[in-house]
Amino acid sequence: MKKTALLIVLCVAKVLAFAQQKPNIVIIISDDHSYQTIGAYGSTLGHTPNIDRIATAGIRFNKAYVTNSICGPSRATLLTGKYSHKNGFKDNETSNFDHSQDLFVKDLQKVGYKTAWIGKQHLGNEPQGFDYFSVLVGQGHYFNPTFVNANNQRETVNGYVSDIVTDKATHWLDSLDKSNPFCLVIGHKATHRTWMPDPQDFGKNDEKEFPLPANFYDDYEGRLSAGGQEMSIDKDMQMGYDLKMYNSVAAMKKEGNFSRMNDDQWRKYLAYYKPIKEQLDMKQLSGKALAEWKYRRYMIDYLNTAESMDRNIGRVLDYLKEHDLEKNTIVIYLSDQGFYMGEHGWFDKRFMYEESFRTPMIAKFPEMIAKGTVSDAQIMNVDIAPTLLQLAGVKKPQEMQGQSFVDVLTGKDKRGRQNLYYHYYENGEHAVSPHFGVSDGHYKLIRFYKRVNSWELYDLTQDPSEMKNIYTTAPAKIVKDLKKKLKREIMKVEDHDALTIFNKKL
Repeated sequence: MKKTALLIVLCVAKVLAFAQQKPNIVIIISDDHSYQTIGAYGSTLGHTPNIDRIATAGIRFNKAYVTNSICGPSRATLLTGKYSHKNGFKDNETSNFDHSQDLFVKDLQKVGYKTAWIGKQHLGNEPQGFDYFSVLVGQGHYFNPTFVNANNQRETVNGYVSDIVTDKATHWLDSLDKSNPFCLVIGHKATHRTWMPDPQDFGKNDEKEFPLPANFYDDYEGRLSAGGQEMSIDKDMQMGYDLKMYNSVAAMKKEGNFSRMNDDQWRKYLAYYKPIKEQLDMKQLSGKALAEWKYRRYMIDYLNTAESMDRNIGRVLDYLKEHDLEKNTIVIYLSDQGFYMGEHGWFDKRFMYEESFRTPMIAKFPEMIAKGTVSDAQIMNVDIAPTLLQLAGVKKPQEMQGQSFVDVLTGKDKRGRQNLYYHYYENGEHAVSPHFGVSDGHYKLIRFYKRVNSWELYDLTQDPSEMKNIYTTAPAKIVKDLKKKLKREIMKVEDHDALTIFNKKL
């Protein structure tokens, strides 16, 4: 009897030791955060000391990309390790996410992980695969946001969204039995439109000079879809909704982002923006002067909002350090895609052009990643799920399409993916034509369809800003080779709709 009891104790101890060896996982995913405004990526404008802390302690990916540059589909790809046409969530306007499909968090649960998603998910109100969730309703709001919890219970919490999401995250970590590994996804609302900072961050970036991007006044010659978009700072960014320049105090307070504020929040916002509006009215700007004023205000609001988020990322990093969780926890920071900060005259995302196709991604894991590593290996957000499963000792499900980049983390793989495949589907907001394409790091080939039917080709070494479409002037061999690469990627990921379009002659 004593031998049996001893054997049971030894087995339990072995199981607990095995569980503790598995790395904890913290994924912090922001919304629309551009690599151009992050200090770790060389920005002299953005002030992101806590995101930079992750890079200093780990690895900065210079060539991390998304499969579909829009928020809901990006998160669906993160969860499933599959491209949009396989996970079923192609766009925000018409898609419904099937939470019952295999998700990497469900595979983690099977090997003892406790899992949680807190904050923005934007995939409906009934997440699966999580022991705990508290997700923002839809896009969420910056102030006094409403969350959906288990059993579809709704909860409106007073305060600023980045603070609240972080409070919920640290409270969940407090509740854990640390003998079990955990996976926590923190989904920030910031820095999504309409860029609303915590009032304590008003003024943080207001005095900075913001040089216009060289292609701010892009004429879109040779790029039909770029010419037809509706994401121009000049003509499409709204003075009231986006920049808080309302014609009256009553109109401002009536708008949804402000009507939900309490008196203290409202007074602080009014006190900050009202003098700006009065100064603008005195200037009577128009034409290029107004466009450049709008760009400046956009940059200020955006960077102030990013500071509100970065401070809260620091709180999470401090928590891990204070609770002796740093050593065995992999922390990944990324955005759901890149974002335009005036390049081509734009805000927003969607295009396969670099500013929105490429996403910031930084990770630290002291057990594996050398401090201060910089990687030029090409990876994609579809690769995160299989990477985390490998680190947890879980076999990648057969239907998962991403490929692990553990060898990139250890420095064994300097190249990553040979080719990057992208497909954007949404055919509504911002009037961006659906398109798919391939990039090998040197050349990028894009096929637009529906709104615009055209091919575009860029030499990224000679034209990194993608201003000159060389599809009709490039050597025939280059075009032929890239089309072979594109078709090969289409076939590999089984994107049958893209194959049909690819095979049609223009």
